[in-house]
Amino acid sequence: MKAPQPNNESERLNALAAYHVMDSEPEQVFDDLTTLAAQICNCPIALVTLVDDSRQWFKSRVGLEGAQTPREHAFCAHALLDPMQLLVVPDARLDERFADNPLVTGSPHIRFYAGAPLMTPQGFPLGTICVIDRTPREFPPDQQKALLALGRLVSQSLEFRRVSRTLAVALDNMRTLEGLLPICANCKSIRDEDNLWSSVEAYVVKHTPVNFTHGICPDCAVKLYPDLDFTEILAAQAAAVRQKAEHPQPGA
Repeated sequence: MKAPQPNNESERLNALAAYHVMDSEPEQVFDDLTTLAAQICNCPIALVTLVDDSRQWFKSRVGLEGAQTPREHAFCAHALLDPMQLLVVPDARLDERFADNPLVTGSPHIRFYAGAPLMTPQGFPLGTICVIDRTPREFPPDQQKALLALGRLVSQSLEFRRVSRTLAVALDNMRTLEGLLPICANCKSIRDEDNLWSSVEAYVVKHTPVNFTHGICPDCAVKLYPDLDFTEILAAQAAAVRQKAEHPQPGA
């Protein structure tokens, strides 16, 4: 039985894309956690899975050769529907959701499955760390707690990976901005690494996390609107700046 999509599927997929992890190279931290899951839960197969719109892809795997399966066959797609708890399937042949699943009727002949959700800080489930056995079995409470703990560690490792990547990109962009930028002497446009010209604002937005708000400086206001008296406005702005400096807000 194909799992229905979560109600927040669009937001979940956007969250997954922000991690830039799909089809990435193997990483030791995830392989170590997968190995621990297999050993602690005494299962021949353990996986770190991530589920996108069409497949479940294995960031790490123990005891399984393939790198992915169609989403419609994924046990982990069912785990996304109730990400606040483990999904435990003692015998897939007796569960109507999985009895006719090709991964049950054929290789790898799944019988037992348990998956702990991988959650973003915003509460979106990205996939699972799961353990699989080819024989039916129960899942004792101590192993359940251990798998949930490993799920939290995988989630934290994914978040650390995402933040590290974001910081590395920002640092690289800062280095670009620190260098000599080709700028038009007339219109002040900047030429980027693709040899395309853009405004200073567009260049900064593209290469850094900075966003802009727009206003008008006093000199330009006077030049653009010579018939208006800005004296009172400028005086009020100056007074507001002084008050903020003299009486800063707590925590500011």
